[in-house]
Amino acid sequence: MSAIKKSIIAGSWYPGNPSVLRKDIENYFQSASPLELGGDIVGLIAPHAGYMYSGQIAAHAYNLIRGRKYDVVIIIGPSHRVAFHGVSVFSRGGYETPLGIVPVDEDLAEKLKKISPIVTDFPGAHLQEHSVEIQLPFLQVALGDFSFLPLVMGDQGADICQELAEAIYKASRGKNVLMVGSSDLSHFYNYNIAKKMDAVILDYLKDSDATGLLKSLESGEVEACGGGPMAVVMLAAQMMKANKAHLLKYANSGDVTGDKNSVVGYASAVFCN
Repeated sequence: MSAIKKSIIAGSWYPGNPSVLRKDIENYFQSASPLELGGDIVGLIAPHAGYMYSGQIAAHAYNLIRGRKYDVVIIIGPSHRVAFHGVSVFSRGGYETPLGIVPVDEDLAEKLKKISPIVTDFPGAHLQEHSVEIQLPFLQVALGDFSFLPLVMGDQGADICQELAEAIYKASRGKNVLMVGSSDLSHFYNYNIAKKMDAVILDYLKDSDATGLLKSLESGEVEACGGGPMAVVMLAAQMMKANKAHLLKYANSGDVTGDKNSVVGYASAVFCN
């Protein structure tokens, strides 16, 4: 493979030892509530904090895709460290975690760039970004071998979200696709204020209401660092006829640490047909 992105968070955000990492994820899965879904899961929402804070929340979504087969997984995350316009795709090579290398679907990357001018190669967006990588070990344990498409959003406005969702839909037509929207919710409010703000987002997830979510984010009523990725997954899932939404789990860091003065919110959800 031409370009391998080495892990920047193994050993800190999640265990660097592969056997410990796999065992931790298996334990998260065992603690996740089982749920019988009628259709195929096309999209999911998962948080991107360190596993000690949000791993159990993410597991509620990833547990539901265990053993399933997808032609490609598209992970959409926000850019935390680099400011840029549009959306960056890591279009060649793969990402490495302690569980191995996950190859990029290079053909789909090229197709997406041809369809939409907002999607470009900007490697700098991926170098220090954790929001995509944090999802990979869960996928590796749940799915085994798979290829993926890493997308980092520099812009998260409604127009960009709509265009990216349409481009993903067009580029992946005919493929069995799983989309992952990587996002945490409110940041650094006290416990009660955070729960109140996050409840508004949870309602949008339950209703698969991307438009309402984007409007509330723009007005400042709610906060989510990956609001754009969440909206893109919801919009594209609807284009793929995945109209059933299931909110799975919500918690915040105060539920884990006991410190309720300044918390970060986390949620998981799936969208199926």
